[in-house]
Amino acid sequence: MSITVAVDAMGGDVGLKVTVPASIQFLSQHSDVNLILVGDAVAIEAMLKASNAPLERIRVQHAAEVVGMDEAPQLALKNKKDSSMRVAINQVKDGAAQAAVSAGNTGALMATARFVLKTLPGIDRPAIAKMMPNMKGTSCVLDLGANVDCTPEQLLQFGIMGAELVAALGLKANPSVGLLNIGSEDIKGNQTAKLAGELLKDSGLNYYGNVEGNDIYKGTVDVVVTDGFTGNVALKTSEGLAHMIAAFLREEFTRSWWTRLCALAAMPVLKRFKARTDSRRYNGASLLGLRGIVVKSHGGTDALGFRFALEQAYEEARSDVIGHIADRVARHIDNLKRPDTVETH
Repeated sequence: MSITVAVDAMGGDVGLKVTVPASIQFLSQHSDVNLILVGDAVAIEAMLKASNAPLERIRVQHAAEVVGMDEAPQLALKNKKDSSMRVAINQVKDGAAQAAVSAGNTGALMATARFVLKTLPGIDRPAIAKMMPNMKGTSCVLDLGANVDCTPEQLLQFGIMGAELVAALGLKANPSVGLLNIGSEDIKGNQTAKLAGELLKDSGLNYYGNVEGNDIYKGTVDVVVTDGFTGNVALKTSEGLAHMIAAFLREEFTRSWWTRLCALAAMPVLKRFKARTDSRRYNGASLLGLRGIVVKSHGGTDALGFRFALEQAYEEARSDVIGHIADRVARHIDNLKRPDTVETH
């Protein structure tokens, strides 16, 4: 089955100079994919011709407007109905594409996607989910910033969506789910966390219990559930730590002629370390809970990073992640509605 992905070609800090080369590289690796590049048609077509792109697998959809990276989400939603972001998401709504990818304004993307696609039955709010590297592989962490305040029921929904994403992608058949907290004991945390823990415990998920921040990188669980405020702080802290470690390594290995010589000897190890911790290879956050697949790329990424965001969208479409989430949520709602069986003698 052929998969079509709509690309907001104008979004991000750089736009076409990243999205078009990444799209061409992506097509070269997947023969079963077609792309819809959305944005300034004249500029896109010129870049495609200059790059000798496979034009038979690319359709250019013109959009006259671009959402700014610092533009207010509600203003973008109201005033820019012909933005490349909005038109790309419309391709998913209309069935022309199975997924959309954008490196544009996160708030505007979430607001637009939620307005255009709506949420799945049983899902109150979409969540931003991302695969983060750990000592055992990867963990799916959500929410990473879409919902600052969450109810216990919404945290349960995040757990269901994260578990289904991991399972659908074939990463783990019965993924373990943990609730991010300030301690592993059940008595830790605020009232929301305690109530969410009870709901997760009774949900039928493979619930591990509370996990702490260091468990994300230990790989203690496959899915880490939290509210968007805490999740975004954890994400940005992780990114800052990674940059600091890289800076420290550069400083130490360039401190003298001797350390430069050591760096040369250690180069194979350093290259493998860089590959394992390269944030571009984990680029692509999923907006889970919508009636369509939307993937957010980091706005400042390069072509390699954007290609990995396209890969994420492709894998979700190929694995029918939306169908898996909808089915699991429907079964959960059905179980809640079903009255307890009373045994009579």
